[in-house]
Amino acid sequence: MTTDRAVRIMAGSFVLVSLALGVPESPLFVSKYFLWFTAFVGANLLQSGFTRFCPAESLMVRLGMKRLG
Repeated sequence: MTTDRAVRIMAGSFVLVSLALGVPESPLFVSKYFLWFTAFVGANLLQSGFTRFCPAESLMVRLGMKRLG
């Protein structure tokens, strides 16, 4: 698995879990403040699209995961 795919899987998982924990209608609701984590993940994806810098990808490379291309 490459870092590109792993970052997408990780970000998607974080968004879905934080929505499940932050939306009051969810049976897994804990606190509405989990929606801030959703916003953080989205903002990080947006900035990495422009700057090509992603802290999660950098960490994955240091742990030995291969980059795409």
